Amino acid sequence: MASYPLIKHCDMESEMRNEAVEICTGAVEKYGSTDLERASQLIKESMDKKFGAPWNVVVGQYYSSEITAEVKHLLYLFFGGQFAILLWKAQ
Repeated sequence: MASYPLIKHCDMESEMRNEAVEICTGAVEKYGSTDLERASQLIKESMDKKFGAPWNVVVGQYYSSEITAEVKHLLYLFFGGQFAILLWKAQ
């Protein structure tokens, strides 16, 4: 199982991307499969505080999505070999 983040798509500037990846991986490491709702909440609150609201996040194993995001505010990554994290900012 890979313990590093695998970025599938990202249009963020590098500084924001690095911070977002750190926030996402930290939340999943902290709560893991025991409480994905808390992991999502931590990611959202951290991103809202660091980069201004409103951020949206989905953390899970099996889901599909169709979203509209602000330009340069989208990150989709896999972490821990089993979790996908979709993070975006909308107006």
